[in-house]
Amino acid sequence: MKKIQKTNVARLLDKAKVAYELIAYDVDENDLAAQHVADSLGEDIRQVFKTIVLHGDKTGHLVCVLPGDCEVDLKKAARVSGNKKVEPLPLKELLPTTGYIRGGCSPIGMKKHFPTFFHQTALDFPYIYVSAGQRGLQIKLAPQDLIRESRGTVADLVQE
Repeated sequence: MKKIQKTNVARLLDKAKVAYELIAYDVDENDLAAQHVADSLGEDIRQVFKTIVLHGDKTGHLVCVLPGDCEVDLKKAARVSGNKKVEPLPLKELLPTTGYIRGGCSPIGMKKHFPTFFHQTALDFPYIYVSAGQRGLQIKLAPQDLIRESRGTVADLVQE
């Protein structure tokens, strides 16, 4: 068994004394979708959350964390974040803005803190998964701890 290297996300959670588990999975560069991650972990896709970075016309960047099988509703995200409209951050801007690449973006440990919103179903589970900050590594933790540590807000964010 190969030792899992701690990521910046794990170090930040350690510092905050938050219980978590780092879980490795095999990365498929051609399939970075949350469904692949859920299948690799043998977990319910509704518990594997993806991190989407948006840009608002009034507030600038914001982060939405939602179940892997859902799409962000841009109107709902705009409303909860105090914007008239939001749009997805262009992929080429993800790394310079957050410090993370596609498939490895975590709501914790970005280059700077952005307003962060979690879809309300996160609280339906005793634990959820989010990226640990790199492809091939997920972090399993209580949603309340993740929301607190990311200074997040719970809201309805997904398309019906």
